[in-house]
Amino acid sequence: MKVTVLLLAALLQAPNPVTTGKAYRFEKITEGVYYATATGSMVTGSNNVVIIGNRDVLVVDTGTTPAAARAFIQDLKLLTPNPVRYVVNTHFHYDHTDGNQVYAGKADIIAHEYVRQAIETLDVLHREPFKTSQLTNVPRRIDMLKQQIAAAKDSAAKRMLEQQLTVAQEGWEQLKEIKPTPPNVTYSTKKVLDLGGREVQLLFLGRGHTNGDTVVFLPKEKIVATGDLMESQIAYMGDAQFQEWVTTLDALKKLDFETDLPGHGMPFKGKALITAFQGYLQELMRQGALLRKQGVPAAVAAQRVDLTAYKRSFPQIQGPGAELRGVQRLYAWMDEQAKK
Repeated sequence: MKVTVLLLAALLQAPNPVTTGKAYRFEKITEGVYYATATGSMVTGSNNVVIIGNRDVLVVDTGTTPAAARAFIQDLKLLTPNPVRYVVNTHFHYDHTDGNQVYAGKADIIAHEYVRQAIETLDVLHREPFKTSQLTNVPRRIDMLKQQIAAAKDSAAKRMLEQQLTVAQEGWEQLKEIKPTPPNVTYSTKKVLDLGGREVQLLFLGRGHTNGDTVVFLPKEKIVATGDLMESQIAYMGDAQFQEWVTTLDALKKLDFETDLPGHGMPFKGKALITAFQGYLQELMRQGALLRKQGVPAAVAAQRVDLTAYKRSFPQIQGPGAELRGVQRLYAWMDEQAKK
């Protein structure tokens, strides 16, 4: 039900033309630039961006599974007959890179040099965020849906739950196919691509959400694709470099853009939301430092921190508390800072 409601809300709010495939819907941001989100027919992962030049096609991020990537490529034929020439991984997390193997050998997979290092060395299928988000939460969701179906009285509600169960079970099976595939092309600070009449800049502005976040910048169109460095919602923080994240967002705001296409959430205009997220990060650091000084464990601190002052900017904030993995990382980060 939640997925369907969110999809309906996105459809109603999308101000631009939308092309809908089986697994993805493509919102046209400007000529040749599309923001791709899930239709709900399968587990897909991050929101992706398509950039079409006169010669080449570039895709930002590859989804949670090879199956999602194949579905994306199939749906992409609704927009262009041309094959994907470039793939950009904004960072190394599974929901942005676990479709890489489908593109390997057919397109250049490009990312910051840290992304290659992370995928090759961090055992990404046995660490966070994959460990909890997929290996723990997906079986839990399947069990919950089975219980809800058994208790459902309304036939329409039951059918919807059964559809969600099918998607979840198929998604669970699709995880078994994943072979972590690092980028074959890396860069350190900046890489410029010409898609044919369209310049695309890949920028590393500093560490933040992870140690290797790429911002995709279209200077002529004044558009950025920021992955999870800047979402329209509160991002996962399990690999964050907190103070550097604030600084990196300052660098992002200095770019001449009008539209941000984030890795999750919805496209947004302007830079006010970025400033709000910087405030959220700073307040989380302030409260976390106080609780840590008082000897409060991270698990308890995750329940106590109060970021409701930012609810207006980020409606997902319903009350006190923050995601546990983010607060655990905050404590570890503060330990790291104390040793410097």
